Amino acid sequence: MAEQTAFGLHGDGTLTESNPGATAVTYNPALAPAGARMKVTMTPSGETTIAELTVSGLQPNRGYAVIAHVNACGGVPGGEGPHYQNRIDPAATNVAPSRNPEYANPNNEIWLDVRTDSSGSGTSRTTVPFLFTDRGPGSVVVHDAMQTATGPGQAGNAGDRVACLTLSAATPKGADPRGS
Repeated sequence: MAEQTAFGLHGDGTLTESNPGATAVTYNPALAPAGARMKVTMTPSGETTIAELTVSGLQPNRGYAVIAHVNACGGVPGGEGPHYQNRIDPAATNVAPSRNPEYANPNNEIWLDVRTDSSGSGTSRTTVPFLFTDRGPGSVVVHDAMQTATGPGQAGNAGDRVACLTLSAATPKGADPRGS
């Protein structure tokens, strides 16, 4: 079997009201105001992926659960699909997402929970023990919970979706972004 090349992902945008084609949207302007900014990078490093999130313009002095999802922003909460999982929970469905801590955990999903400062800015970073080779998440979703739940039966629970940022493939260093 041929070795697959790992790829990175990124997203950078200013939240707007949901509209067709928007890559950074707010679903709840009270918690994620239009005009707030989000930037995400997911970079392969050895056998791991380093994920980093920077936000500004969100509510000050507040925690947000932030999780990678399967699909790009869908224009409505839920359009992003379930949480991205490296090993997919076979019991999970679109109606009943994974709550099994064996799958819904920060080593199998990408959790970038963030706490904002007095100006509504914050950063978060995590390293996960896997690479994107054949598939990766399509978006990062900001949820209204202060942090992602980890307990049995609640694992991965992050509350309502309040904003979304679509991710796209990052061009590897030294590669020609126009292709060959």
